[in-house]
Order: sequence, then C-alpha cells, then structure tokens
Amino acid sequence: MKLAYQRQTGKAEDPRTVALVQELVRAASIEATPRQILETDSLAELLPAGTWVYVPFLPHGQFSETLPACQRLIDAGMQPVPHLPARLVESHDQLRDWLGQLRAIGVDRLMLIAGDSDSVAGPFPDTLALLESGLLEQQQFLHLGVAGHPDGHPVADQESLRRALSLKRDYARVTGSRLWVVTQFAFEAERYTGWLQAVGDILPEVPVYMGVAGPTNLKTLITYAAQCGVGVSARTMWRKPGSARLLRSWTPDGLVHALARHRQDFPDTLLAGIHLFPFGGLQRSARWIRQCGEPDEPEEARGSLSDPVSDSV
Repeated sequence: MKLAYQRQTGKAEDPRTVALVQELVRAASIEATPRQILETDSLAELLPAGTWVYVPFLPHGQFSETLPACQRLIDAGMQPVPHLPARLVESHDQLRDWLGQLRAIGVDRLMLIAGDSDSVAGPFPDTLALLESGLLEQQQFLHLGVAGHPDGHPVADQESLRRALSLKRDYARVTGSRLWVVTQFAFEAERYTGWLQAVGDILPEVPVYMGVAGPTNLKTLITYAAQCGVGVSARTMWRKPGSARLLRSWTPDGLVHALARHRQDFPDTLLAGIHLFPFGGLQRSARWIRQCGEPDEPEEARGSLSDPVSDSV
C-alpha cells in the first residue's frame, strides 16, 4: 500500500498514517451480490474471517436469493448485513415474514435503504416508514445501518436528508438500537470530510463508514457513478489534470490514505472505517484488501478502529 501510494503521488507517507491505512483496509466491510456469494467456491479464503458483507437487494431481486446468501456467509465465518429495501416490501406481513426468516438463521443486523424503484410496492415509501412500523424492534433487529450521501442525492435535497438522519438517530436513542451510517462513494476525500462536518451536529455518537469504489477500470467506474448519483464528484475528477490517465486503472489507495490522514488529524471524527463497493469484481477487491492490509509497521505504531456497532447509539 505504501509503495502504491508513493508511485501515485511521488510522496513518502507518514508511517503512522500507513499503519492506520492498513487498519482501515483490514477492517473494511464489502458488498457482494447473492450470486457472487453463492457462486464463489472459497469465501473463507477470499475474505478475512468476520468480514461484514453487505448483501444488496438488486432491482428485480427476490428475498429467496438473500436468505441463502446470508446463510452461506454465516457458514463461512462472515457477518451478513442484508439490505432491506423499503419500497419493495409489499405488506407488513411480508416484512414480518422476511425478518423472522433472517432471525431464524442468525442474522441480527440490517442495512436499511429506500430501494432502487420509482414505484412503491406496499406501505413503506422510505426507511423511516420501516422504523415507524415497529416491526424491526419487535423482531429484535437493533443493529441498523442507514445511508449517507456526501455527494448529494439525485432526488432528495440536503435539508430533507439531514432531517431523515435526525429522525433515525432519535429512533435509535428511543429504542436502544445501535445505528451506523454507510455512505455512497465519492472520488475526493473533501467530499467525505465536508459532509462529516455538515452532519456532525446530527450524528454526534453515530459511527460513519465511508463507501469507496474498489479497484476497477474507467468505463465500469463511470457507469456506476452515473447509476449511483455521484455525478458531481465524477465531474470534479474529470476536470483535474491527469484524471483520465489515473482513472483508467482506478484504485482507492490515494483516497483511503487521505481518509486515514483525516482520522489521524481529527481523533474525534465520526469516520470509523471504510466500506468497499467491488465494482471491478469481488475477487479483485478481495485481492486489494489482502495486499493493502498487510502490516509493515510494528504493532504498537498502529491506530485502532472500533467495531461497526460497539460505539454506536
């Protein structure tokens, strides 16, 4: 990781920052589709034991795909975090059934999302409606991830996003739930750090995990940027000298180093870790984790990261 950073920037990095980068990478969570999970032969060899693996509920996906994928992760020693898409749930009974089946196999945490759908299949137009139903608390789902948007949202304005985060924080306080935030990805550290400052008064006790794009190529990265609504950040990158050359073979090394420096400079930051979107494929991102997470500094020089729920509300 240190050599890759030096090749990209021409600068030598502070050893303390390098050690913290390695901690960030080793503790990273990652996203993997049900198909990737079910068709990968050796998950235990691919990812570190205990890795938090987020299981997206893809457009036109089925809960019948999510359940076996979560079971496979548990069997491989991973921690599944399935997405719960509010707009795709057809009824309170269906939500109760899904939650019950997840609890029955040992899943105890969820990533709440609105869902990639313009239409609403049932009574839950957004994640706040899921919380207000009372079913998550009834089924003992008290470890909950919610989304953050450093690069803005294609539909909601900033004030609406701030208000939604406030209400989710209040729900966690009232119910005793442990809440954390996983952000959408961006291309510049300033997007993340500026957003952290903007929401600091809303989320004083809620850890934030910054979403970063895993190693991939230019075409794939730009395609996902357009799909995920991070066009502002992408356009900014394109205006920088040499950006096209760098993006032909994108890796998050420089971005993760910048986040590590932020955490080092601001020990009270809400930044608790990183979450990897493996746009270049699960195996490629897993190789990056192994290569960049290898320690090359004494143990006492390393920083420490909190468990994604241990310091939450």
